Amino acid sequence: MADTMKGLKRTHYCGEVAEIGKEVVVGGFVERIRNKGGVIFIVLRDRTGVVQLLFNDETDSEIFEKAAGCRSEYVLMAKGIVRERESKNDKLKTGNIEIFVDDLRVLAKAQTPPFEITNETKVNEELRLKYRYLDLRRAPLQRNIIMRHQIAKVTREYFYENGFLEIETPMMMKSTPEGARDYLIPSRVHQGKFYALPQSPQIYKQLLMISGYDRYIQLARCFRDEDLRADRQPEFTQIDLEMSFVDAEDIQECVEGFIQRVFKEVIGVDIPTPLPRITFADAMNRYGSDKPDTRFGFEIQDITDTVKDIDFVIFKNAIEEGGSVRAINVKNGAATYTRKEIDKLVEHAKGIGAKGLAYIRWADEPNCSFKKFLADGELEKICEAVDAEAGDLVLICADKTKTVLSTLGAIRLICGKRLEVIPDDVYNFLWITEMPFFEHDDENDTWVAAHHPFTMPMEECIEYLDTDPANVRAKAWDLVLNGTELSSGSMRITDFELQQRMFEALGMTDEEIQAKFGFLVDAYRYAAPPHGGMGIGLDRLAMIMCKADSLRDVTAFPKVQNASELMSECPSAVDAESLEALAISITKSENEAE
Repeated sequence: MADTMKGLKRTHYCGEVAEIGKEVVVGGFVERIRNKGGVIFIVLRDRTGVVQLLFNDETDSEIFEKAAGCRSEYVLMAKGIVRERESKNDKLKTGNIEIFVDDLRVLAKAQTPPFEITNETKVNEELRLKYRYLDLRRAPLQRNIIMRHQIAKVTREYFYENGFLEIETPMMMKSTPEGARDYLIPSRVHQGKFYALPQSPQIYKQLLMISGYDRYIQLARCFRDEDLRADRQPEFTQIDLEMSFVDAEDIQECVEGFIQRVFKEVIGVDIPTPLPRITFADAMNRYGSDKPDTRFGFEIQDITDTVKDIDFVIFKNAIEEGGSVRAINVKNGAATYTRKEIDKLVEHAKGIGAKGLAYIRWADEPNCSFKKFLADGELEKICEAVDAEAGDLVLICADKTKTVLSTLGAIRLICGKRLEVIPDDVYNFLWITEMPFFEHDDENDTWVAAHHPFTMPMEECIEYLDTDPANVRAKAWDLVLNGTELSSGSMRITDFELQQRMFEALGMTDEEIQAKFGFLVDAYRYAAPPHGGMGIGLDRLAMIMCKADSLRDVTAFPKVQNASELMSECPSAVDAESLEALAISITKSENEAE
C-alpha cells in the first residue's frame, strides 16, 4: 500500500529550492540513489530540475529504511530542512544545497523502466516513442516542451497587446481539398456525408474579416494527410492571424514585432528589424530554393554567357534548348572534396534529376573535368567569372534552368554542411516576396494555384491571368528562417468578379465553385474590407528555437513516418457496431483478404 500526501503540501519545485535553513516539501521522481551504508543520497527530479535528499544516522530509522527501499522512478514526497552540501556541484542550480529529510512518503512504486531515463540516451527512437510518457520525463524534452509553452504564452500576450481577438474556428468543417488530402470524419446523423478536419482556418478567418473582426488570432490545430518528414506532422499548431484595412507591409511589420519579442523573451536573442526581403525569383536564382539558408555563401552564379562559345556538347545542348549553365564556388572545398567525394555529389545531382555535374577542382593547380574541350584562356575565364582561386571547388550544372537551380540549391546545402561553414547560433530571417501565382503541373499539363485560390495577384499581373499564367506574381510571401519555411501569407482577393476569374483560371466550373466555396462567394457579395494574413508554424518555430532535430522533439505525443502513434497504437480498428451506426463498411484489400 502506497503512502498518501496527507498532512503534506508541496512548497517548492525541486529545481527552485535555495534558502538554507528553511523547511521545504518537494515531490518528484527518483532519478538516482547512492546508498553508502550509513548515508543515503536520493536525487529527486521534477520538471524544474533536481534536488538531493539526504538520509544519515540522524534520520529516523523507519524513514531511513524507507529511503533504502526506493528505486529509480519511484514517486516521492519529502519534507525536510535545507542544508549546505559538503560536496558541492557547481554545474547544478541546486548543487550547493541538499534537503535533510524528516518525513518521506513513497506515493507510487515503479517497475524497472524499459530504458534509463537520462539526459543523453542512445536508445532507439521507436522504443522511446512507444513509452513516450517515460521519454517525456527526460530533461531535454521537458525543456523543449516548456519552451514551446513559453513561445505560445508570448505569442498570445503580443497579439492581445496589439488589438487582436482570439476567436476559435470550427474543427469540423466542409471538405474543400486543395493541395494536401483532408482527414475526413463521417457523420452519424447525415449518413454518407463527411466533415473534414481543417488544413487551416483559412476560409473562416476570411469570413471573420467580412464580419468586422478586423484583427483575428488563433493558435489553431491543423491537419493534413500528407507524407511526413522531420519538419512535418499530420497534425500541427499554427499561429494563425488575419488583419483588415492593411497592406502586405503592415502585416509583415506586425509579424516582425512578434518575432523580435518572442526571440528576446524566450531565448534572449536580439533580432534586428526590418527583416531582409528578396523576391522569389532572386531567391531561386541565387540559392536554388524558395526557402534559402543565408547563413553561408556558395551562391549560384549564371555563367551561361561565359561558356556559350565553349565546344562542350553538354553546355551547348543546354543553352540551345533554352536552359542555362550555372555554378557554385565552394570556397576552400578542394581539400575536402577528393575525386571520390565529388563522384558522390554527381550521383546526388543525378538523383535530383540533373544529368550530372562538371567541376573545377583547384588544389595545386586547376583540375577541370571538361579540360579537353577548352581552348586557351577559357578555364581562366570561368574561374574569374565565379571568383575561384587556389583551394576552391567549382561545381557546374547545365540543363533546363529549373533543374539546374534545384540541383545546385541542394548541392550547396550539402557542401555547406560538409565544410561546417553554417553557424549554429545565427538566426537569419528572410521575407520571400512576389511569389508565383500559379504552379505548372507537368504531369497533367495544367496550371494550379501555388497557394490557395483566394490569394490576390499583383495588380500589374492581373491582365495575364487568362493568357500567361507563368507571368503572374502574387501578393504573397513566405517567412524563412535558416532554410526553414516558418510561415506563408498573402493579401486576399476581395473583389467578387476577380475571385470568379481566379476560379475560372484554375479550370473550375460554376458547379464546382458553388459546391466547394459557394458560401464564401456569397459572403463576398456583401462587401469585404481589404485584408490579408499569415499562418506561422508554432512547431517549426519551437524546433528551431530549441535547436531540436525534429518536430517530434517539440511535440508531446508525435506521430511517426506512417502517421501512426506508437504509444497508443493509433489509428486502430473500431468495432462493427460503431461502423454500422455510421453506415460504413470496410473493404479489405487483396493482400488483407489473403
